[in-house]
Amino acid sequence: MALFLATADRIVVGADITRASLQLAETARARFGVDRATFVETDLRVPGVRRGSFDVVYSSGVLHHTPDPRASFAAAARLARPGGIVVVGLYNAYARFPHRVRRAVARLSGFRRVAWDPVLRERRSEPARREAWLRDQYQHVEEHRHTLRQVQGWFRENDVEYLRSYPGTLLGADALRGDELFQRAEDDWGFENVLAQLSWAKTLAHEGGLFAVVGRALRH
Repeated sequence: MALFLATADRIVVGADITRASLQLAETARARFGVDRATFVETDLRVPGVRRGSFDVVYSSGVLHHTPDPRASFAAAARLARPGGIVVVGLYNAYARFPHRVRRAVARLSGFRRVAWDPVLRERRSEPARREAWLRDQYQHVEEHRHTLRQVQGWFRENDVEYLRSYPGTLLGADALRGDELFQRAEDDWGFENVLAQLSWAKTLAHEGGLFAVVGRALRH
């Protein structure tokens, strides 16, 4: 994602606690000639970069694998400047349920057989990518799942204005256009939010139930 974002007129700093991942990213950066990306080794929970330094803070598929996602979010949110955008991608508690059923069944065979997983079927001819998906989705040592209401609470605690989720929670709404992803949703009704998340168990479950929440940092 860092390399993709850096293809536009912006400076991107990618961070990871794992040096091997950073080395792979740097190798790809050099291979594709991306000049506007740099990578740093740091712990998200105690980031070694200055708070309030970034126009956009983006973290997807990370917080739910930390011991305390709430505290990890607070540390990440502090990196955004006032008025900056904060985007987090997390496993949704409702959308993740079908995957948890698949994982429970797969565990009975020691993960030698994993049924009903469309991503594994698509990667049948790509053993390395299949193994990466299997390890990340089925064998990760720590995993948490979250509701939209819970994440909205994190936003309030850290002076981040909630804008919207993706997918959206307005039932029957038109697809987002232009920069609407970074604008406040027309409505934020708790009951409708729950109904929308229940529907994600069907629409998002095939890729693990990941959803995104977007906000704007107010002050730090």
